[in-house]
Amino acid sequence: MATVTELLTANLHDVFGNADAAARRSAIERTYASDVVFTDPEGTVVGWDALEQKAAGLLASAPAGSQFVEEGRRYVSETHGVLAWGFGPVGSPVVRGVDVVEVRDGVVVALTTVLAESDPA
Repeated sequence: MATVTELLTANLHDVFGNADAAARRSAIERTYASDVVFTDPEGTVVGWDALEQKAAGLLASAPAGSQFVEEGRRYVSETHGVLAWGFGPVGSPVVRGVDVVEVRDGVVVALTTVLAESDPA
């Protein structure tokens, strides 16, 4: 059974940071419950297929060379985890946020992505 820390890593790198569709789908099926609820600023979707579409769409619309990088500490409990990240060209993220996961029976049952506010001009 995967730990909360392992699931945070899989969520960021094996799913949302993975351009290989087959490997990404395999990671989705081992990382999340089949009825996972994913909420981000665009709304809420449910299930593996919807989550796959979100990840694929994000990667397809990103500039070439974009990647996710972890920023700061992870926060974990028995049932929840939080991981801060940046996304964009290497060394110059264009968006930052945190992922909050709820875990039950070794899989993510809920994932919430919260984006950082833009830096004031």
